Amino acid sequence: MPSPFPGMDPYLEAHWRDVHVGLVVYASDALQGILPAALRARIDERILLQHPDSLGDQLRRAPARLEKSRALAEPLLVEAELEPVSETYVKIIDCKSGNRVVTVIEFLSPSNKSPGRNREQYLRKQREICSSDANLVEIDLNRFGIHTLAFALVNVSPTVRTPYMACVRRTTRRGLAEVYPLPLRQRLPIVKVPLRPDDADVPLDLQALVEQCYRNGGYEGTLNYAAAPDPPLSGADEEWADAWLHEKGLRPRKKPPRRKGKPKPR
Repeated sequence: MPSPFPGMDPYLEAHWRDVHVGLVVYASDALQGILPAALRARIDERILLQHPDSLGDQLRRAPARLEKSRALAEPLLVEAELEPVSETYVKIIDCKSGNRVVTVIEFLSPSNKSPGRNREQYLRKQREICSSDANLVEIDLNRFGIHTLAFALVNVSPTVRTPYMACVRRTTRRGLAEVYPLPLRQRLPIVKVPLRPDDADVPLDLQALVEQCYRNGGYEGTLNYAAAPDPPLSGADEEWADAWLHEKGLRPRKKPPRRKGKPKPR
């Protein structure tokens, strides 16, 4: 069975590393068959910056511990090397122009939206693409973190802002961003992916990608819809999801608080 949610399933966010890989692969596959003859969809990766402070703290504490019990000292087990962590994304290249990058498609991760070196690294790449001859498509299906898409959030009315959003920056319309609100209660839209200036846009069905991640990832029967998702929903979305999951038989209805009776007269 598919996910019980009509659009993005917020319970998938807790499994983002697996979902992210699926979104990138399935997006590349979906685009490959509809691109113009000279264009190809390719998966590339970006190495995330690692901060070795925790390892350094362990090494600095080591001598003090050894001196306290030198006779029966046990070795400290510390990480010898930091394993590189990478994030994948889709790029569309023009094979007839020396593999020039035409469009970059990013599915934002929590690391892109958290203060620190990895977000700074992502923002640098974002600025480079927006000032180059390549288009940028960003899809944010994470409620965690701060706004990172390539447009100022103040330029979007609070009445149409949603926890999930997508953004398209075209080389032919510099200074303008095409923003897709992605409400929790609605099916995810088909985003228009720009290519070369003379090419027609190609469609990328976000809902189909999420459903494929849910299906191929085997998430049916493994997600606890009776509990709150991680991160939890809030406000009207929380109330809607509670009623929606109850209607689907996946969550018991919350019991209303008991009313205290009037005190009996003495």
